[in-house]
Amino acid sequence: MRAMKISSLILAALFVGNLAPAAAADAPALYTQHCLSCHGAGRLGGMGPALLPESLERLKRKDAVATIREGRAATQMPPFGQTLQPDEIEALAGWIYSPVSPAPAWSEADIRASRTEPFPPGSLPDARQGDVAKADPMNLFIVVEAGDHHVSVLDGDRMERIFRFPSRYALHGGPKFTPDGRYVFFASRDGWVSKFDIWNLKVVAEVRAGINTRNAAVSSDGRFVAVANYLPGNVVIFDADLKLLKVIDGANLKGDAASRISAVYDAAPRKSFIIGLKDLPEIWEVSYDPAAKPFFNGYVHDYKMGEAIATPGYLNPRRTVLDVPLDDFFFTQDYANLVGASREGRGQVVNLDVRRPIAALDLPGMPHLGSGISWLRDGRRVVASTNLKDAQVSVIDMQNWQTLATIPTLGPGFFLRSHENSPYAWVDSMMSPTARDTLQVVDKQQLKVVAQIRPEPGKTFAHVEFDRYGRYVIASLMEKDGALIFLDASTFKEIKRLPASKPIGKYNLFNKIQRSEGTSH
Repeated sequence: MRAMKISSLILAALFVGNLAPAAAADAPALYTQHCLSCHGAGRLGGMGPALLPESLERLKRKDAVATIREGRAATQMPPFGQTLQPDEIEALAGWIYSPVSPAPAWSEADIRASRTEPFPPGSLPDARQGDVAKADPMNLFIVVEAGDHHVSVLDGDRMERIFRFPSRYALHGGPKFTPDGRYVFFASRDGWVSKFDIWNLKVVAEVRAGINTRNAAVSSDGRFVAVANYLPGNVVIFDADLKLLKVIDGANLKGDAASRISAVYDAAPRKSFIIGLKDLPEIWEVSYDPAAKPFFNGYVHDYKMGEAIATPGYLNPRRTVLDVPLDDFFFTQDYANLVGASREGRGQVVNLDVRRPIAALDLPGMPHLGSGISWLRDGRRVVASTNLKDAQVSVIDMQNWQTLATIPTLGPGFFLRSHENSPYAWVDSMMSPTARDTLQVVDKQQLKVVAQIRPEPGKTFAHVEFDRYGRYVIASLMEKDGALIFLDASTFKEIKRLPASKPIGKYNLFNKIQRSEGTSH
């Protein structure tokens, strides 16, 4: 195995947190001997995933210890329980959760060098193949299975799995589709973006956009892919073949502050990407319309000799300056208004045309607007949001932005889903230690819970996705030996099950591409 540079070892030894001195001295050497060949110098990843605190947020330390000791089934991660002593395993686990300082960098040259293209454009048939050709192409589902890091493709009419393939480690954020339904893009926690050809069931290109990535978005015309990174804090824009076009640093125009990028969304009617900043009170809009007009962001250094300097509108960030950073966005169907909440729970409506807040929202606790949905009630459109802290769903009138109702639930929930053809919305309580096993069904007109579904007591049951017609839903039994449970959308009765390894998300092509009001965008 390659030896780690002495400077890297010294640096790593400085950041061992609360490890005992003897264990701390051994951890870098243990990593070099047993881990470096797969997980890379500086813990940045290689054949295996990055082993950085930012990349391991979803993995509890006890689970990391178990993975080192027992290995990971269906991967190249071997067990080290017979090779390493318990204290050595604990030392390694502690070290990979310690920060690297200074923060590792990922340059434009690194991005370009990371790109691979197993199947160049034109090398695969331009027609749906095999079982995909037999299915309704817009009633396919893409399922992310986090238990063993795989993705499944489901035929939504037959309710059967067509294909299953290994994914990058810890996919984060929903997969995004091209408008023709042929390609889907995945973003992993440690920065890898994969382009998958659904028609041919092949990964056709990959690139590493950053070190710690939040999510990706695909432009409504299918020509661009934008990636939001925590580390380094930037937005990376690719063409549809994952060739680098531009890197936008997460700094304000004054140049005196920088931010992690918390999310990027496609605003189809505006032909632009909307970008959330974690650490700065700003929202960015980046147009991918070549005819976009120049604009003026309004900071002092945009002036030269007393005249405003216009910024080209195409692929450049236009800032909306706020008083607090906003997280977790919901958008109106026309994308004119962004609905967001601050970390302190302050909800605001920001108009993206006038570029300022136009209303404050009464949203207590910790609303999860990123999972918000909307529908028509008595001729007026409403938006509803779960809450990560309080056991409730908030329903807001989108004409006056007043809270219309607060619906009690069994516990704090993460996901809320519905469909244009269904009178019901489905909500989980997966943030509750006692009610995480129960889905609740809300009548969208009466604004009250009318049913509870609890198929496996004590096992997490969450994340509903409708088929394209609203006839049935698929819900996730989010366990290592879990299942995809198909339920009739009208009677709530179970139809069938497919085994799955901790299925954390299911995405119907039609609902996502058409931006159904009943699912997140």
